[in-house]
Amino acid sequence: MRFLPPLAAVAACLALPLAATSAMSRPVSAPAATPDKARAPVTILISIDGFRADYLDRGETPVLSRLAAGGVHAAMRPSFPSVTFPNHWTLVTGLVPDHNGIVGNKMKDPARPDETFDMKSDDPFWWNQAAPIWRDAELAGLRSATVFWPGSNVAWGGTREDKKVTGGTRPEDWLEYNKAVTGPQRINTVLDWMRRPAAIRPRLVTLYFDQVDSAGHDFGPDAPETRTAMQEVDRSIGELVAGLAALGQKANLVIVADHGMAATAPERVVWLKDIADPADFTLVEDGTFAAIAPVPGHEAALEAALAKPHDHLQCWPKAKIPARFRYGTNPRVEPWLCLADVGWLVFDKPPHKVKGGNHGYDNAAPEMAALFIANGPAFRAAGKLPAFDNVDVAPLLRDLLKLPPAKDADGDDQPFRAVLKR
Repeated sequence: MRFLPPLAAVAACLALPLAATSAMSRPVSAPAATPDKARAPVTILISIDGFRADYLDRGETPVLSRLAAGGVHAAMRPSFPSVTFPNHWTLVTGLVPDHNGIVGNKMKDPARPDETFDMKSDDPFWWNQAAPIWRDAELAGLRSATVFWPGSNVAWGGTREDKKVTGGTRPEDWLEYNKAVTGPQRINTVLDWMRRPAAIRPRLVTLYFDQVDSAGHDFGPDAPETRTAMQEVDRSIGELVAGLAALGQKANLVIVADHGMAATAPERVVWLKDIADPADFTLVEDGTFAAIAPVPGHEAALEAALAKPHDHLQCWPKAKIPARFRYGTNPRVEPWLCLADVGWLVFDKPPHKVKGGNHGYDNAAPEMAALFIANGPAFRAAGKLPAFDNVDVAPLLRDLLKLPPAKDADGDDQPFRAVLKR
């Protein structure tokens, strides 16, 4: 394959036909937003939730393929557990979930035993263990903005009391997640930010797309509906590239996924009721893995049940979770973790509806590998990079924003040193 330089990749993207959209949703250039040679490059971090790394090879995403060819791309390892909220927080903190505090899509904390975190939780208490990159950007005087990135609606560093949040930092511009907002509407929001005067124009933008993950869950990774979702997001990114070019706005695009996707089936389910007495445990999270706590006084009985070998399921006490997962020191990790084989699920007892696909498996499984593409004036056209861990993305973003390295990061910028223009 011939690798296109970044400017050629942009031109190729602009030549692609875009799907017909309504006049109200089509990105357009505002007359007042004339190209400005003095415009500083903007860094745009884009998440395509659930975009498995090998989806890029399926011929459904010409815009992404051109950006990959004109920059760099890789199969990126998610952090464990390979689910949405922990990995989105890893991507913007540079810390694995065990260190950033978001250890699952659902979790509990010994300091608040009567509460449960879920994907609607915006109390800073749950998020304050690790600062996101927009906090550091704002402190450095770099305006930030975000469309739907998990956790960006939280006043990081603040406190909540009687449903009122005091203090904390959010991006200067942020939008609460709403699935009904279309791809073109999300793109138009970013382009409108780019039309602003320099003083209030963001230098760091994060943008989130959910369509590919939703289709993968409902229909499976190989379904026509998932291919359609991939095409839809690809067109949206093409509109973004075209809109930035029309504005004369240089941009370093870092396009990622939080995890991959594996096919599941109703006949591939392990039932915890067949392994342990339900009277012995409480279940905090289940699906591809189970986060399990013993009922007080039932610890020995639960250990005897879970420690035995089980088909399609491995269980570990917290202290013996394999070190390669980098998981198990945070107090929010439950005393027992049971991980299903890829393609299998673990639930407490029937009934449970099993759809077409899921994620959360061993983060080294090929099915969990996530998309990574970077393209822009900061990158050489170097093609495919070796696989790397997603804790390295936040250090890359810090380089692009000229922020100093974070002292406590779990990753570094080593995978990108040879491809960044200095």
